[in-house]
Amino acid sequence: MFAQHILAVDLGTSGCKTALVTPDGRIAGWAFTSVPLHILPGNGVEQDPVDWWNAFVRSTRTVLTKTGLFPSAVAAICCSCAGEATVAVDREGRALRNAILYADTRGMQHIRRQVRGIVNAFGYDALKLVRWIRLTGGAPSLTGKDPAAHMLLVRDDFPEVYAATYKFLNVLDYMNLRLTGRFVATPDSILTSWVTNNRHPDRICYDRGLLAASGIDPDKFPELVACTEVLGELLPQAALELGLPPSTPVVAGAVDTSAAAIGSGAVADFEPHLYVGTSSWIAAHVPFKKTDLLAQVASVPCAAPARYLMIAMQSLAGGALAFLKDQLLFDEAPISQAGVRSSGQDEVSRAAQTPTGYGLLDQMAARAPAGSRGLLFTPWFTGERTPVADSYLRAGLLNLSLRHSRQDVVRALLEGVALNTRWMLQPVERFLGRRLEELTIAGGGGASDLWCQIFADSLGLRIRQLQEPMQSNALGAAYIAAVGLGLMTFDKVPSLTRWKAVYAPQAAHREVYDRMFNAFLEIHRRLRPLYRKLNEN
Repeated sequence: MFAQHILAVDLGTSGCKTALVTPDGRIAGWAFTSVPLHILPGNGVEQDPVDWWNAFVRSTRTVLTKTGLFPSAVAAICCSCAGEATVAVDREGRALRNAILYADTRGMQHIRRQVRGIVNAFGYDALKLVRWIRLTGGAPSLTGKDPAAHMLLVRDDFPEVYAATYKFLNVLDYMNLRLTGRFVATPDSILTSWVTNNRHPDRICYDRGLLAASGIDPDKFPELVACTEVLGELLPQAALELGLPPSTPVVAGAVDTSAAAIGSGAVADFEPHLYVGTSSWIAAHVPFKKTDLLAQVASVPCAAPARYLMIAMQSLAGGALAFLKDQLLFDEAPISQAGVRSSGQDEVSRAAQTPTGYGLLDQMAARAPAGSRGLLFTPWFTGERTPVADSYLRAGLLNLSLRHSRQDVVRALLEGVALNTRWMLQPVERFLGRRLEELTIAGGGGASDLWCQIFADSLGLRIRQLQEPMQSNALGAAYIAAVGLGLMTFDKVPSLTRWKAVYAPQAAHREVYDRMFNAFLEIHRRLRPLYRKLNEN
């Protein structure tokens, strides 16, 4: 039906997947290029923004070659990018240092000093907290993982960089800058800077009081634009590198959470989806702004007009499986203090066909019984966000004995992520005001049939598996671009969604997963003080 294609960019922690997608959701082809991840002392986690761009250029040229499509067939470019990362750029748009990523907690003490006052509640100045929740729907994370803390880290620990900074940008904003030369942010990419009035979803704007509370110079924040806004045409240099016409339009796009919500097909109010990538979340579009501060669940600005996205996020999901695969079982990449190759949402499916990839892990896990013979895994490698915000928690295998096998260990990791997801299910249902009966699964983890069944059994819900779950972000970016170009509206997305299977909970496994979940909760209760003692310095 559509001769034109959207160049849909899915830039995550593991790398850049670029797809050519028709506005009706058919994928002509895609290519992936990995991006190095740099692990630094003191819980620093960074990436070089130039590596993002180079991965995008390489994957774009590869997919154009693979599909044989002419560059003139590209109707627009639109990005979906990982959120909660911070890039400091100068007036020429050059990155002044590596980007600080969402797993980086070096800003924790900086943000905790910034948000405290004379009268405090939950670690915040009481009056500031009320203003943040009333206007934004949330508040800066005390873990130091969001841009509010990243910017303070730059201000206090890298003052020469701060002085030279023209704008602080998120990943999406940086990519749009390289494409068009515009210093802009979208309502969802600016969200976790916690400086915008979000009370009216179609009129997101900066708030003077919130800007002052941030501790960052107001002029270092970029212009705000809608996710569906056409930013302009490609810069000549970008067009040359990509091999595309300079007249190619660029649509603003969205962060990964917003794009996945569209690409999953779950665009109707209260229709939830579970995203399983490097990290994971449960999200659903809702018609109201609301915050559950204790459980870390909130509805926030998103790509869908006149609506918010309820989101409950957990720190590691597919990233835990990648750690097992790459650094323990198969040792495919050397570990170094300077840099560790990251595997995440895109590689989960990309490596599924390789002998030492995720397909082999699935085969191993399938040979272990439900419950992994009593072996329990907690996926808290970098702490946790929902339903508790605790940066001191850590991952672990518990109840390991000589009778356990590699197969049990692999299945325990899959089950541990599922049990962690169950942990946040109750606050999600309370927030939505209804019990969930099914979840659409998106992201690379959703490509595993076994994991889909484990989620169904652990959560006690039907799991609907997308035909191409790892393409949900790219599809979301393509649909956002199509709306921005006037080719369709978001209410058409459900009719374009394609399904592979539906997994129902198996009654035979209910008792074992109920027992494991109760033990999972007790592990958190008993070990939480110990983790704090071990990791607070």
